Amino acid sequence: MQEQIISIIAREAVIDADQVRPDMTLDELGLDSLGLVEMIFSIEETFGVSVPFNANEGQAGEFDLSSVGAIVGAVEQLIAGRGAAVA
Repeated sequence: MQEQIISIIAREAVIDADQVRPDMTLDELGLDSLGLVEMIFSIEETFGVSVPFNANEGQAGEFDLSSVGAIVGAVEQLIAGRGAAVA
């Protein structure tokens, strides 16, 4: 799953996935606001989750966008929560 998320982030940042490290911030990756929105849409579509995000404010509520690793962790939590809701 981490590789898929990193691939999505790298695609939107227009860099190679092997250049993306878990400790990197979206600013360090050069991801602009449009890229951020596209990244979120791609994550939602790929993993069948709904990311709590307000595009007008450029922030996510409980969804941690502080680093690549934080995004991976947040997606994992959304997926785990979705599984619990379905069960």
